[in-house]
Amino acid sequence: MIEKLSLVWRNPQTRTWTPVACIEYKDNTYFFNYTNGAKDKNFVPFGQMNDLTKKYSSNELFPIFKNRLLSKSRPEYEDYLNWLDIQGEYNDFLELSRSRGIRATDELQLFPIPTKNGAGDYEVLFFSHGISHIAPGYVNRLESLQKNDSLLLLQDIQNEADPFALALRTKDDPVELLGYCPAFFAKDFNKLLDLNGKDYVHVYVQKVNLTAPLQLKLLCKLVTKWHNDFIPFDEEEFQPYL
Repeated sequence: MIEKLSLVWRNPQTRTWTPVACIEYKDNTYFFNYTNGAKDKNFVPFGQMNDLTKKYSSNELFPIFKNRLLSKSRPEYEDYLNWLDIQGEYNDFLELSRSRGIRATDELQLFPIPTKNGAGDYEVLFFSHGISHIAPGYVNRLESLQKNDSLLLLQDIQNEADPFALALRTKDDPVELLGYCPAFFAKDFNKLLDLNGKDYVHVYVQKVNLTAPLQLKLLCKLVTKWHNDFIPFDEEEFQPYL
């Protein structure tokens, strides 16, 4: 179950993404706190939550996040839940963790903070990113993919935008690129590759959505051992604001 989400903000000056807050759902209560990433001089706190040092709580989802849920009255709502692979297990956090809470009107996204799954392993679902940069044959390749097909990670070491970038490619011939892992996860995925070894980090097709918007077409799952030396998102910018 998803209990924590990291809120990342895109700096309008540098166009880089920075984690600025964390939202948690525990004991039927929502909690919100800023992280050290909010110290960026260009960042502006949200509405009445303007004390960077305070931990806020509410019995209801905070408005800034509630507004990122798709209205149940929308005609595409059932299709939307299907694209997100949400079936009978719905909760607000699950939707936000899959959809990333993206809105066209701002520069914010949400990502789940992974915890150990039932087997004690690291497991996270994510949609393939950067599909618009892939060759047009990408969509045709999707038609041949099935759930649980293995995908491979490809370290894009000469990527000028992100030295940690990890591309996704097919395992079976013909070999084709299928986008990228979200940059938000890339550092941790690279750490797990180093700690566990490349043969023990597995990526699978979770769901293919041929009729969905481009950013929701390929849902992937990464699974690997939760190494004793691994802590997710342990960089300073993710830590509570001090």
